[in-house]
Amino acid sequence: MNFTRQVLLGVLFSIFAFHPIFALDPHQHISQYGHTAWRMQDAAFDGVPNAITQTTDGYLWIGTTAGLLRFDGVRFVVWKAPNGQAPQDTRINALLGASDGSLWIGTPSGLSHFQDGKLIDYSPVAVGISSIIEDHAGTIWVARYRIRDEKGPLCRVAGNSLQCYGKADGIPAHYAVGLAEDRLGNLWVGSPVLFRGRPGSFETYFAKELKPFEGNPGVTDIAAGPAGSIWAALQGVGPKLGLQHYADGQWSSYVVPGFDGASAEVHTLLFDRDGSLWAGTQKQGIYRIHDGVAENYRAVDGLSGDTINGFYQDHEGNLWVATEGGLDFFRDTRVVDFSMRDGLSTNATASVVARQDGSVWIGNQGSVDILRNNKFSAMTRGKDLPGETVGALFEDHLGQLWAGVDHGLFLYQNGKFQEIKKPDGTVLADHDAVNAIVEDGQHNIWASTGGDLHHLFRIQDQRVQEEIPLEGLPYAKWLAPDKAAGVWIATTSHQLAHYRAGHLEVMSLPGGGSQRTLSIYRDSDDSVLVATSDGLFRWSAGKFILLGRENGLPCASIFSAIRDDQDSLWLHTQCGIVQIAETELAQWRQQPDREISMRVFDAFDAARPGNACCQPKSSKSPDGKIWFVNGSMLQMVDPGHLYRNNQPPPVHIEELVTDRKVYQAGDGLCLPPLIRDLQIDYTALSFTVPQKVRFRYKLEGHDATWQDPGSRRQAFYSDLRPGNYQFRVIASNNDGVWNEQGAILNFSVAPAWYQTNWFRILCLVAAALLLWMLYRLRVKQMARAMNARFDERLAERTRLARELHDTFLQTIQASKLIADDALEQPSDSVRMHQAVDRLSVWLGQATEEGRAVLNSLRASTTQGNDLVEGLQRATEDCISSGSMQVAFSAIGGPREMHPIVRDEVYRIGYEAIRNACVHSGAKQMEVELVYAEDLTIRVADNGKGIDAQVTAKGKAGHFGLQGMRERAARIGGKLTLDTSATSGTTITLVVPGGIIFRKPAATSLHKLRKLVSGKRRSSELD
Repeated sequence: MNFTRQVLLGVLFSIFAFHPIFALDPHQHISQYGHTAWRMQDAAFDGVPNAITQTTDGYLWIGTTAGLLRFDGVRFVVWKAPNGQAPQDTRINALLGASDGSLWIGTPSGLSHFQDGKLIDYSPVAVGISSIIEDHAGTIWVARYRIRDEKGPLCRVAGNSLQCYGKADGIPAHYAVGLAEDRLGNLWVGSPVLFRGRPGSFETYFAKELKPFEGNPGVTDIAAGPAGSIWAALQGVGPKLGLQHYADGQWSSYVVPGFDGASAEVHTLLFDRDGSLWAGTQKQGIYRIHDGVAENYRAVDGLSGDTINGFYQDHEGNLWVATEGGLDFFRDTRVVDFSMRDGLSTNATASVVARQDGSVWIGNQGSVDILRNNKFSAMTRGKDLPGETVGALFEDHLGQLWAGVDHGLFLYQNGKFQEIKKPDGTVLADHDAVNAIVEDGQHNIWASTGGDLHHLFRIQDQRVQEEIPLEGLPYAKWLAPDKAAGVWIATTSHQLAHYRAGHLEVMSLPGGGSQRTLSIYRDSDDSVLVATSDGLFRWSAGKFILLGRENGLPCASIFSAIRDDQDSLWLHTQCGIVQIAETELAQWRQQPDREISMRVFDAFDAARPGNACCQPKSSKSPDGKIWFVNGSMLQMVDPGHLYRNNQPPPVHIEELVTDRKVYQAGDGLCLPPLIRDLQIDYTALSFTVPQKVRFRYKLEGHDATWQDPGSRRQAFYSDLRPGNYQFRVIASNNDGVWNEQGAILNFSVAPAWYQTNWFRILCLVAAALLLWMLYRLRVKQMARAMNARFDERLAERTRLARELHDTFLQTIQASKLIADDALEQPSDSVRMHQAVDRLSVWLGQATEEGRAVLNSLRASTTQGNDLVEGLQRATEDCISSGSMQVAFSAIGGPREMHPIVRDEVYRIGYEAIRNACVHSGAKQMEVELVYAEDLTIRVADNGKGIDAQVTAKGKAGHFGLQGMRERAARIGGKLTLDTSATSGTTITLVVPGGIIFRKPAATSLHKLRKLVSGKRRSSELD
């Protein structure tokens, strides 16, 4: 007993600890599940799928006749083992995702085991592997066929080898196909016969019924139920055994309504976690059997193929089916639809009412369809229905059904429709059906009709008590009851009205009439909700507020509104079905502009938007289910059984692609330098609705905040700098449950030679050295500039000292000597008089020499830009002495000159003129100033010339000629001196225009100006 209990607990733990408790709702038809098919003809993959499994990391694995595929819900990737390894055969027969996270692979050539990046082969001899299972203790068992050794068909993995069992261990077969473990820990092995037990003790079944023949596999698959029952798929000679059921020690053909186990060619089995048995056949698709009822689903219904190779139920409870034509996926949906394939008469639903007896009545084209106990029946025209077009439906407080059929209003009683007519015996509607039927607080029945003239009817005691024409309300179509008495009326043209006791009050919806009114609903607080194409308007206390896109609605068009048993509001909209909790609605009512939270069921949840023609468009049944019609089908949501997928999806970083080179993801990956484009591929493994999986990622070292790519499974970066990076990605499943831990990848980008630290240090050193050199150069430049200024000042002071010493001071000294000589004999008046005369002459000469020095100090800047006036003034002494004739000429117009250069030119010219006047002894002097491309000054006299030795070395104690040469050199000018004893002296200075001029040369020439005056006094040129 203890052993049995331990085995049972172990089996339950191995099932439920590894798998979340989710499953497919067995009360839905297979056609109502979410279904996706990947077909081989669509080139989804190569090879026929044979086996499916899921490893603990969340990946789904599909074994095909062409190899092994890994699937993340979006992408099929051909699996390649690392280091060039590969399974012994590309044809995959069996797969197992073990509890330790490893993957077992069975092929026609042997068994392989993939774990921690290593692939190990377990069959040194080529032997076919047909099935692999893991028992409650974690032991791996293998069924073998085409055995070429003597070890037997059943093997147990023991370390790195197989321990196989054969005839010596009580096994009555030479090959094995199916393999399963029951709740007591017994192994069931399908072979030419069926046997169960453990090595050394086996019990055999169907030894007589299953006669071996060529190509007969015998027992192809076994499924163990939680209550100890066993199902076995058999194939043999003679009577077709088909699917056999073992219970209470007895075997019997499994026969239930819709399924005959004796004749069905069952090939593969699965007992799911919800208690349903799935049977895959050779040619008849799949059967699902639950609570003794079977349902068939085949290729004509959408299955990828009718030959079934295998089943698998993943961690989220979804069902996978491998067929000869592809791969199929079935999942629960929050919204269940009912169409013609589920029993509707036609796909033209107009209205729906969930009645108190639990049945659901659907107004359809040509019929009223009734859904009771998940089965449809119909009342059709000519049989039960008194017309063709069914409009509004309604159930009153007595449980009686009212229906608008064609142009009349009918009450359904005692299995018959009785028509309600006007007092004159005519039908209610002239040209259109009854659009809406409601009951107010005083049990008045109100009905509105269409046509050219809309009318409102009040009915009591099955008689029309009042007919109200609605000429002032064009297109009045939708009704909602007043809890006291009266009725609310909404027109399709944005108007809301209230009618009671002959009084009609009309209000216009805000928005200027752009919206269309699609339905009306009286809320539990007696407010009125108007569903429009612009959102949901709420009328209460004399004002409207709007629930629209600004509040978080995914779209504006709302077809209907209804409350559930938990007081949540359900909206049927253009983009799906929306659930809003009352707490959120209360916040919206207080702050109509705020955004509120809501749950959206869209196309991935099987919501099918659409607008029906009549009321009610939605209805709530006594069991709390909400029913919708969309003009083509019936849909249902069960608010009390909306399971939430609380399993965070496993997140993986798969590979990096840099400049078209692929790297497998792994910590410590070092990427080459200078990568331009980086792509990081990641995924999250939630298969329920993979399109709703959302991601966030962040690259530490690059991204300042989390990036939100939505459902995209790649991250892109360009021109990453060298350094270390950490890439982190998190994901949420279809219900917004986040895996906050996510996946992390550490990698680095190597630097190029010029991006290395030593290169940066070298650059810093070089930059510092360059700055130091520039600093030193600048210091030298400043020193040279200061020295130049000091030299210039010193030269000027030296020149002044020379001039004062050679002229003015000598004259003063001579005057002093004359005065001293006269004072020696003060009594000699004649001598004193002569001395005074001589002193007067010498003082006059000192005055002239002092004036000359002052003229040489006059700054040229006081003369503006014109050298003509300054040089002319320098010749005045020569002219005033009367000893020299001076000819002065200027060629070209005056031009703007650099003041420093111009000053030096002036002083050179002044010195040349003065020397000619004082020292040359000439009778004539010519001064010429030429403004051309360059500036030229020429001073020529016809005096006695200059001694060659003086020209070369200068005169002792005199510095005039030397100073002229120094000034010319400083301004980049060229000074030439031509002299002879017969022709006099010519001094020429040429200064480049680029140095002295600030503007281009003038295009016109000035007239030659000649000033000739007086005689010049003879003297030598110094």
